[in-house]
Amino acid sequence: MVWARGQAGCHVYPVHRLDRATSGVLVFALSSAVAREAGKAFMSGTVRKRYIALVRGTAPEEVEIDHPVPKTEGGERVAAVTWCRNLRRSAKDRCSLVEARPKTGRLHQIRRHLKHLSHPLVGDVRYGKGDINRHYRSTWDLHRLALHALELELPHPMEDGVLQLRAPVPSDLAEPLRRLELFDAVPEPR
Repeated sequence: MVWARGQAGCHVYPVHRLDRATSGVLVFALSSAVAREAGKAFMSGTVRKRYIALVRGTAPEEVEIDHPVPKTEGGERVAAVTWCRNLRRSAKDRCSLVEARPKTGRLHQIRRHLKHLSHPLVGDVRYGKGDINRHYRSTWDLHRLALHALELELPHPMEDGVLQLRAPVPSDLAEPLRRLELFDAVPEPR
């Protein structure tokens, strides 16, 4: 928030946040009114989010995960749904590049759902496995959570039309994906 405030030169209002270790699209508004309108789109489910994730093993070709998760850490479980598809399996290691589209926005939802499928995210210190994370650090130079918010699409909060936002895959994830021969499977913009 401090960085975004510094870039904008004024107070900003968070609209779409990410887990600390996740890279990708963030959305901030410059006024509380715009933030409130954009927030309505998130609450109504009209926002489309698209993530890429590197997971251990061969992920299913396509699956919808409907599995409740805690709303807050240690809290009551609430409905959570994520659609996933396997973009490509690496021929160089036992992992897959997955596209994930959360239909709800819960705490660590994608990370929890992929773990629920027994395909934890590479680099996930909370829901993954230490030996796997160490292997990917030493073998593939991957020193981060392998989750990236690639695209976000939402109704424009103040006028007609749709905002389509995309964040390029950062080099600390792109380079290991290239080495694993998975980077060219990253979906193109819509």
